[in-house]
Amino acid sequence: MLSSQLLGNALESAPDAIVIVDESGRILFVNHQVTALLGYEPQDILARQIETLMPERFRSRHLAHRRGYAEGARFRPMGIDLELYALHKDGSELPVEISLSPIRDGERLLVAAAIRDVSERKRIQIELVRASEAAERANQAKSRFLATASHDLRQPLQTLALLNGSLRRIVREPTALEAVGQQSQAIEAMSRLLNALLDISKLESGAIHPDPSDFRVAALLDEMRSEFASLAADKGLELRIDSAAQYAHSDPSLVGQVLRNLVSNAIKYTQRGWVELRSRVNGRSVEISVADTGIGIAPEQLPYIYDEFYQVGVASNATRDGYGLGLSIVHRIVSLLGLKLRVQSSYGAGSVFTLDVPVGAAAAAAAAAAADAAPQAHAAEPRARAPQILLVDDDPGVRNATAMLLKVEGYRVLSAGSLEEARRVLAANPDLDLLATDYHLTDGCTGVDVIAAARSMLGRRVPAVLVTGDTSSSMRELQADPSVRFASKPINADQFLELLQGLIEPHR
Repeated sequence: MLSSQLLGNALESAPDAIVIVDESGRILFVNHQVTALLGYEPQDILARQIETLMPERFRSRHLAHRRGYAEGARFRPMGIDLELYALHKDGSELPVEISLSPIRDGERLLVAAAIRDVSERKRIQIELVRASEAAERANQAKSRFLATASHDLRQPLQTLALLNGSLRRIVREPTALEAVGQQSQAIEAMSRLLNALLDISKLESGAIHPDPSDFRVAALLDEMRSEFASLAADKGLELRIDSAAQYAHSDPSLVGQVLRNLVSNAIKYTQRGWVELRSRVNGRSVEISVADTGIGIAPEQLPYIYDEFYQVGVASNATRDGYGLGLSIVHRIVSLLGLKLRVQSSYGAGSVFTLDVPVGAAAAAAAAAAADAAPQAHAAEPRARAPQILLVDDDPGVRNATAMLLKVEGYRVLSAGSLEEARRVLAANPDLDLLATDYHLTDGCTGVDVIAAARSMLGRRVPAVLVTGDTSSSMRELQADPSVRFASKPINADQFLELLQGLIEPHR
């Protein structure tokens, strides 16, 4: 049996302030921590009501709580989910947490309250909330900057690319042609760097949100074939595509961005042989792999390949072919999508990057098969006249440069700087063949609005090219429209003209 003196010493040595009260709330015992915490000497509060240690606004409510505790006394924290405060002798308040324990003294019920100062915890919580709010404001500001940068930084680059395309079609003098060609290479390098930096920033700020759906893997791999076949052929490489028929479930646009970076890297680091894209079902996953016979990656370099500006086998002060951002973007997108990316590589013998994507639902395959089986409209007879195109862009520099390129290529060009101006042009020219519009326009209007207005006014599905760097949900919905093509700024002149030609041909 422990002595009363030992028990008293134990209470005095407790790290928390201890107060013991009887059933009426009268204070019977306080340890020295009460003095340190609240400034009261024992003789100041012994035999006084426990409410003495509470701010005035809590006292009447506490009387009812105290009586209720006596009816079902047990060890528990006081005021769960409530902010509790104790009253210091000097009248100040401090946040506390309190634990209650019942003590049986014969027939009498006593209650021990352990009181702990949580001022520092509250301060840290407040700082964390403020830091979180500041971070959210910073992210919002960064998102606004990126939206502006995606438009405003691309606009002059877009103008340069279009003017360069016009010059390449006009200039005939050999020296001037060489200068224009070098200018084109510089513009393409600027475009790649700007796109990579903006992609990194968007992923870091959380501005990109996945939109998962079932998609046909073969269609995505065919896109890779179209985009990279000529690039591979220019290097004397064989581009192999194994177009399987299975469906996967993820964001097809972001998965496509991953594959583009992987294929681009594979071609860049392969001097002879082949680059292969292959897909196969493995259980509940579709494995999409990009393999090459390139230089490979040494084992000691593998941990660093996803770092920004890191390039395999390139010294920091050496001439760089690219910027070392592709795999960093890949790593961020894969993490965003919750997918798994594996790499196998042998130095001097090539690399294999494998992306695991969930298998898509069977319903998607049935829907696609039905769509493929639907009867297609017969192409109209060729028209002798040059195609007429409406160009809509609120930037005069881009608009004029694009118009010049189109006129050199033989188009009859109409132009507008806003949705309202486009409506007036459409009303006067109902025989329009094609529409090319920027996405972000003045007064909050978009290129989507222009396309809808044109189709409504003309009563037919006018084919259109939408030029943008945006990934909004409204454009995702339009991507199912076979008469709309999307071009990311800054697009070079040849790609732009190919998109237009691809839309014009079926309507001739």
